[in-house]
Amino acid sequence: MTREPSNSKVSVAFCCLGNICRSPMAEAVLRHAANELNLSHLVGDIDSFGTSGFHSGDGPDRRTVQTCRANGVPINHVARQAKSNDFERFDYIFAMDRENLEDLKYMQPRGSKSQVLLFGTYAEDSRVDKIVNDPYYGGPDGFQRIFKQLDHFSRVFLKQLAADRANV
Repeated sequence: MTREPSNSKVSVAFCCLGNICRSPMAEAVLRHAANELNLSHLVGDIDSFGTSGFHSGDGPDRRTVQTCRANGVPINHVARQAKSNDFERFDYIFAMDRENLEDLKYMQPRGSKSQVLLFGTYAEDSRVDKIVNDPYYGGPDGFQRIFKQLDHFSRVFLKQLAADRANV
């Protein structure tokens, strides 16, 4: 799944609907995990966006910020909508759910370089749901649940990336 030249950093973006809950949390969690695992040399640009522009210009949902901070993960983000040039800018664009995956594939320009996948593709533990459901209309438990999913996927992705680089 991760096939990049051994001397280049990969660029990664995350996408959900409004870019205030799941995708900015995923962005922050991946950056934190890369630093914690001493693998930040493998990942360059990390960003997130939404398939819609509902919240463009807004910061992350307060519950996203609270959950990240409670788990020791710094977060700083301004919501934006996906643009066609994102499909050339990023090696990987990870969708949080099937609807956003379908929207991204519809938006993706023909021949662009991005691999567009569900982030849940990187679930090693069968007990971890591959779909990151939107916690927006629920309480803090939903945000903590998706935090655990995103942390799991991030660590599996980074370890796979490191293993692939070691085998090049």
